[in-house]
Amino acid sequence: MKNIREDMRDLRRDFNYGTLDLQDVPNNPFDLLKVWLDDAIKLKIKDANAFILSTSVNNQPDARVVLIRDITDNAIHFYTNYGSKKASELAGNPKAAVTIFWPDMDRQIRMKVEVKKLDKKLSDDYFKTRPRKSQIGAWASAQSEELESRGTLEDKLLEFEKQFEGQEVPRPDFWGGYELVPSYFEFWQGRPSRLHDRIIYESIKDEWNTKRLYP
Repeated sequence: MKNIREDMRDLRRDFNYGTLDLQDVPNNPFDLLKVWLDDAIKLKIKDANAFILSTSVNNQPDARVVLIRDITDNAIHFYTNYGSKKASELAGNPKAAVTIFWPDMDRQIRMKVEVKKLDKKLSDDYFKTRPRKSQIGAWASAQSEELESRGTLEDKLLEFEKQFEGQEVPRPDFWGGYELVPSYFEFWQGRPSRLHDRIIYESIKDEWNTKRLYP
């Protein structure tokens, strides 16, 4: 530990996984997002669908890791407890930021997004695909509230297991999905000597404009 400052200073590597050229990217950033996510899944990268969701309310930023559960032609979906801290922050300010990082591919994606609750039917349909224990766990967890002990949580889990024994577990009204609608993307491909490729997409009058940035 005494050499952590020196270790951090000297901890470095070069980036040489691939390249990203403006003339090669698709017109729609969602097409590139899907390709990169598919690449990460095929490489069996752990939690390939994970991303950092950053919020800000009253000039106080916050961030956490959540999981992509669907991608449409214009939005990304994730699911959570509507009583959670992130849900409260999104209610206070629906504008957020997204960061995806795949170090094994030297790739990063940044987005600026507007966040909206999903239709109840979409939340119902997704909830049905969750493992039963995860479904019951959603009922047992008052997410982000203070918890007296692990034992308290486990007791609540047992209560709901008994309550729903022999029947389908319904989706709680306090649990569901959000859609993230981006207005800005930045695709970052690491390159040697820190001369990275950075391509951005900006939504202007319902069209995507692209440009390259200095690294």
